[in-house]
Amino acid sequence: MSFGTILKKIRQDNNLTQDELARKIETSRSNIANYENDKNMPSIDILEKLAKLFNVSIDFLLGKSDIRNPEELNKVRFANANGLDTKGLDKEDLEELQRQIDYIKKMKEKK
Repeated sequence: MSFGTILKKIRQDNNLTQDELARKIETSRSNIANYENDKNMPSIDILEKLAKLFNVSIDFLLGKSDIRNPEELNKVRFANANGLDTKGLDKEDLEELQRQIDYIKKMKEKK
């Protein structure tokens, strides 16, 4: 999905017009229209304002991540872990957990 498509969807999901969004991030409605039509890309400053306003990561806005909310990034400790809950575990615990994951993978390969 393109940046423009993502921006338009998020804007509409938040019941904002292009004018309202433009006012909130201190830009013009025509800039918002150009972003949504993929005619222009916003500056880093505008991307940061959009991410903060919609509580999403810049990577999500750019279509580089499926993780919408930056808070979700803190929950993902291992690639493709499906939100494995590792709260309360220290560095040594996480290293041990990774060793066990590696061991299970190795045993599966032997089968």
